[in-house]
Amino acid sequence: MSDLFELIKTPWPYLFGAVTVGLNIWATIHLVLKNRDSRAVIGWAGLIWLVPIGGVTFYWCFGINRIRRKAVSLRTGEAWSHRNQIEPRQEDFDRAAGLLDHHPTMMSLARLGRNITKRDAIPGNRVDPLQHGDEAYPAMLKAIEEAEKSVALLSYIFDCDRAGNAFQEALVNAQNRGVEVRILIDGVGARYSKTSMIAELRNAGLNANAFLPSNPWSMKYANLRNHRKILVVDGKIGFTGGTNIREGHWLTLEPDYPVQCLHFRLEGPVVPHLMEAFAVDWAFSTGESLGGPIWFAEAEPDGPVWARGIPDGPDEDFEVLLNTLLGALAVAKERILIVTPYFLPESPLLHALSVTALRGVQVDIVVPSKNNMTLVQWASTALFDQLLEQGCNIYLSAPPFDHTKLMVVDSAWALIGSTNWDPRSLRLNFEYNVECYDERFAGKLVPLVEAKIEKAHRVTMEELTTLPFPIRLRNGLARLATPYI
Repeated sequence: MSDLFELIKTPWPYLFGAVTVGLNIWATIHLVLKNRDSRAVIGWAGLIWLVPIGGVTFYWCFGINRIRRKAVSLRTGEAWSHRNQIEPRQEDFDRAAGLLDHHPTMMSLARLGRNITKRDAIPGNRVDPLQHGDEAYPAMLKAIEEAEKSVALLSYIFDCDRAGNAFQEALVNAQNRGVEVRILIDGVGARYSKTSMIAELRNAGLNANAFLPSNPWSMKYANLRNHRKILVVDGKIGFTGGTNIREGHWLTLEPDYPVQCLHFRLEGPVVPHLMEAFAVDWAFSTGESLGGPIWFAEAEPDGPVWARGIPDGPDEDFEVLLNTLLGALAVAKERILIVTPYFLPESPLLHALSVTALRGVQVDIVVPSKNNMTLVQWASTALFDQLLEQGCNIYLSAPPFDHTKLMVVDSAWALIGSTNWDPRSLRLNFEYNVECYDERFAGKLVPLVEAKIEKAHRVTMEELTTLPFPIRLRNGLARLATPYI
């Protein structure tokens, strides 16, 4: 009997080993064929082979892009009909000519944007910066309270707190007036508060849904998040930027964890770009197609800014924003201002930033002095010396934590929206940004960044080289985790 037991027992280790090797080979082949980033390939391959079964499982859940969002969305039927060409006014041409006289390289950046997004920059837009939730939330709530036809709201985080409750009340009131209301919250972002706001909104009778719900049956999508922040009211007033819906952004409420941020109010022909992004995400998540004048109003020119919406994500819009950033760095002549909470640029952006500084362009990068993600702060610090050596300037902004996402080039072009300078934003998240061509608008943003720099600590090579060895080693090891952060 013991011999029979040994005969049955013995093959299991060999079978486990064979299955493990087979899965590792499959995952490695898939990784090599599907991933174009050599650093990520090496990082994932190391995890796959060093962690039996667990490495493959982790790659299956977090390393594979399975989203084909637009293809699914467009099959739901006609969603929008706003692609009519806006006829620029003479004053729009005059302002564009003036901009190009001072910054002729902006034409090549505009051409790049058209080629990668398949749409032109549109004139006649008004874009107003809103600092923190203190300015953003009242403006957004006012727009919802004055809505007559429709409200489309998309947020990565929508907490069940004082800020979330204020928005819920405004949305309920709008729906009670007969306004069509649609609310989309990321499946992971909806769980940032103990009580899911999706359930609260549904209990209040609102049409709220999750983008890629977070549950055991959807783990294969767990690493693909919708990080966009979009609000469109009556198809003609839009809001976007970096501000989630949570009381931490509302500084006058004196929250336990205050967060600085920057959001924007938009009016004009670019607003349908925002609405299209929402409609694509909504159709993918619910199967409902949003179209017609209720959602896409005829947007009249209302300001001096030429603007273009730039959706980005791990689908048909893959690396659109990365190419935009690289293009902006390539055309800069005088000064670049970058503000981001998470700064983990991969090799192409690191090299582009270095080359830009070596060309004599002033490159100022502002990141938080104390990050809300410790591992990101360690990994980010490990990159600083590479940039300082080439002439970039790095500033650590004063508390509270700065969640602002902004890039300004030559005081003429600005990129606003939800994207961070890290692999997650540029490869895994669904992001939304708007590029703006206008000296007057950029002129409003430069002082905001300079005010941060004035209060910030400037990083020096001396302090980096004098860091204790254990700290430098810790930071270097954290940098190796960049593909997984």
